Amino acid sequence: MLKGGVTIVKFAFWFIGAIVIAFLMRAIGDLILQRENGKTNPKYIPHFIKEKLNSGNVALSIRHNDQTWIDINPNKPLPLASTVKIILAIEYAKQAAEGKIDPNEKVKLKELDKFYIPKTDGGAHEEWIKQLKGNKIDSVPLYEVANGMIAYSSNANTEYLIEVLGLQNINCVPKSLGILNHDPMYPTASALYIPTQLKNEKIGLSKQEILKMMKEMDMAEYRRRAIDIHNKWVKQPLSNQEKKQLLKTLDMDFQKIWSDRLPHSTTRDYVSIMNKLNGKTYFKKEVYKYLDPVMEQLMKNPKNREWLTHAGQKGGSTAFVLTIAMYATDKEKNKTEIVFFSNDLSILEQKKLSQNLNAFQLKFLKDEKFRAEIKEII
Repeated sequence: MLKGGVTIVKFAFWFIGAIVIAFLMRAIGDLILQRENGKTNPKYIPHFIKEKLNSGNVALSIRHNDQTWIDINPNKPLPLASTVKIILAIEYAKQAAEGKIDPNEKVKLKELDKFYIPKTDGGAHEEWIKQLKGNKIDSVPLYEVANGMIAYSSNANTEYLIEVLGLQNINCVPKSLGILNHDPMYPTASALYIPTQLKNEKIGLSKQEILKMMKEMDMAEYRRRAIDIHNKWVKQPLSNQEKKQLLKTLDMDFQKIWSDRLPHSTTRDYVSIMNKLNGKTYFKKEVYKYLDPVMEQLMKNPKNREWLTHAGQKGGSTAFVLTIAMYATDKEKNKTEIVFFSNDLSILEQKKLSQNLNAFQLKFLKDEKFRAEIKEII
């Protein structure tokens, strides 16, 4: 998700964005396997939650062996950032299982470029393209687009999948899972263009006037504008020059509005979703056939396969938000689901959370004493 600010601050936040997303993406392959090396502190997470408990900006829900272990602000809706892409992955797998889409259908990389805005995803899309380009290809199967959405958190891939799967279908997923506290999804990368759109519509408006319009805009109009922009880009994408101009508009004030208006949900709802993915019985086997290869990037690491039966996760971040939802079943049949949401973070809080969240998850999965201890801390 987007990182940035104005001038030096802008690039500082983009740099932080790359660090955060790099952490989350590497976690896909290494998260549950890293050993504590003295630079991480698993207890930072529960101490951070205890400190922020009354702010309403942090929530944690953990289930262990089908028992509620921790529920901190479980019903507080918070921005999901890229964690929401789990919902798209589920719809992708359902449509693949039903034969509505062909996971092997070739997708031209230039089709994804229609939705790509450089420097707004911490380099996620570029990293995904880079590992593809080693094979000198100009198209990939649809399943690889889904992989890029989860493993690299490509926003361009996400917007393309919105077009393929249908936004109405995607927005039916939470209800089908029994989730009632989930905001409607919309093309969030396209929403980055709304400030520019308003500026073009009303020539001569100052930045403060545009900010005021956006703050006063209701969510129905905001989503409609994002959808309209997405639909326009399908047929008439922005030029490289227009993309550069868009970036000049996205200072921290506009990014804060964008971040605050991302789809919200609760940790209790997402821990329920993780439990359904972990149990392997909620959906038909055909759905898991397509869903697991996308969601369970962790299992591509041979070391994970030494002690895990299956595991998957998706994280997300903005300059103000850090979220993650994960599930795992080890070879002793212990099942764990962990969902952590945080908002209104400082730069330092972002850094510390991203440094220590991995160690926290690993410690919880492997250390019975730690599992008991964090209850006492919080």
